[in-house]
Amino acid sequence: MAHHHHGDHQAGHHHPHHDHTDIDWNEMAPLLEAQAELFTPLYEHAMAWLAKWQTEPGLIVDVGSGPGVVACLFADTFPGARIVAVDGSAPLLDRARARAERLGVADRFGTLAGELPGVLADLDYPADLLWASRSLHHLGDQRAALAAFAARLTPGGTLALQEGGLPARFLPRDLGFGRPGLQARLDALEEEWFAAMRADLPGSVAETEDWPALLASVGLRPTGTRTFLLDLPAPTTDRARAYVVASLTRTREGLGDHLDADDRATLDQLLDPDDKASVHHRPDVFVLAAQTVYTAVRTK
Repeated sequence: MAHHHHGDHQAGHHHPHHDHTDIDWNEMAPLLEAQAELFTPLYEHAMAWLAKWQTEPGLIVDVGSGPGVVACLFADTFPGARIVAVDGSAPLLDRARARAERLGVADRFGTLAGELPGVLADLDYPADLLWASRSLHHLGDQRAALAAFAARLTPGGTLALQEGGLPARFLPRDLGFGRPGLQARLDALEEEWFAAMRADLPGSVAETEDWPALLASVGLRPTGTRTFLLDLPAPTTDRARAYVVASLTRTREGLGDHLDADDRATLDQLLDPDDKASVHHRPDVFVLAAQTVYTAVRTK
């Protein structure tokens, strides 16, 4: 599991990979970190909203924490809380611990490595706030996983589920070359990839993605839904540009064979560092993304 993104799904679905289920999270770690750091303003707004529900949580669990960028933001937002980052990748958790050390929060920052959702049974205490950011959709039986998440909440505890939202946009519809609407066509291919990824998961169960209804079905009381925006307009920063380059490069590697020749040529031109019309140089590159968080409370 990891944030991500991906999206990595942070900005849509986790960036396509040749094999649907065999995502090399360690290889993706620098991209995951850069993406989560770029999306920090969005996460900070989400946490300010969550702080209204959970004013002084004692234990916050980040389920599918990846390299710990968001878990460390929780430590910063809730200085009285202990944070546990949970992930299937031990090397990503090593990075999370190193980040907590650098940021001076290691004394109240723990990690738990193992496969979700079963590993949550190893938590020493129930959570006051359990955060699952785009990790649930990597689990075959999402309803069973939500039930396992709910079981690890303290009475009155909140589950915050980040799923859905909108695919990120980086470029104008008409680039000045190629067919207009490239990103919309890439989104359609990513949707197909995502459906295949879900179908290939062990024990995969199809669910209507009505998240409040699913949260209610496992005995929680839905308390809110809110969408948070990341708006980094053009002309954008070098860091945002690097993220766009990395994101489109990964899309090219994962989906290139599924593009028609025209779109493949357009994407290659966009990624050519020697081309002034590429995302490396063009002044109209931006990052616009919307991510939705659903909250629900354990009432007993």
